[in-house]
Amino acid sequence: MIATPDIDMAVEAARQGGSCAARLRLPLRHRVWRGGAGELAGAGSGASLDFQDHRNYLPGDDPRHINWAAYARTGHYSMKLFREEVRPTVEILLDTSPSMFLTPEKARRACELFAFTREAARREAAATALHLIDSTSHHPLDPDEFDSGEWIERIASAPNRPTPAGPPAPPRLDAPPLRPGSFRVWITDLLFPASPATLLRELLRHRGSGILLAPYVEAEAEPTWSGACDFHDVESGRVEARDVDAGLRRRYLATYQAHFATWKEEALRHHLPLARVPAAPPLGEALAAEALAVRALEPIT
Repeated sequence: MIATPDIDMAVEAARQGGSCAARLRLPLRHRVWRGGAGELAGAGSGASLDFQDHRNYLPGDDPRHINWAAYARTGHYSMKLFREEVRPTVEILLDTSPSMFLTPEKARRACELFAFTREAARREAAATALHLIDSTSHHPLDPDEFDSGEWIERIASAPNRPTPAGPPAPPRLDAPPLRPGSFRVWITDLLFPASPATLLRELLRHRGSGILLAPYVEAEAEPTWSGACDFHDVESGRVEARDVDAGLRRRYLATYQAHFATWKEEALRHHLPLARVPAAPPLGEALAAEALAVRALEPIT
């Protein structure tokens, strides 16, 4: 069965996400940005208090930035240059594949991560774009849809869409028109057999950077199957009866662990922090367990 998200889940996710965003933030402050006026360091020169360099005075320059002390010493006009302050661009992509809503706990955690990253971006005064993606579609969200909770209705029907037989296809990372140089947050459980290298290149196209937040539940990470079990494929809706013994569980765990080891290795190669986020603990505790260690997030001090 799939845990269909509802408006109550959206409201609670917004509350938990906002509380967590008061203690943790996206790692935006150590990057060099290009864009409109804001509060973070840019690649050019501007009018902040962060001194950067000098250059010769040119006609039309703002006289307020003339270095009068240097003029008194040399008799030549020069300009003080200050670090430009710009507004970062953050794009948040929520995977709405059925496996993201395997249990109520996992569905809640996925929604909380979406709400948290949106609030964290808002607190940095970032220009923010929100995207819902799955293996067949892409839906951009406007701020009003998120603030009203209407976004939850967009994903509520996703688990009921049947998919063709065969391995599940990955979310359509090629569909959103990602902005050059933006910071991308991809919230996904990574439970598809596609090549990590191919998908990460797609995610980081146009000189992007970002992080991966992967929610999971113990039922998939440490299953307790035993005896005759019905296995439900949440992507296709198929049901398969299997007799489960210790050998099958060991093979599953080996495959599961190797899958995420490959993703972590590839994410490291692409300088993309990947944090797996358990669904059971409170959101702040779950994020602190790994996201801080891999620098996917930073504490607010």
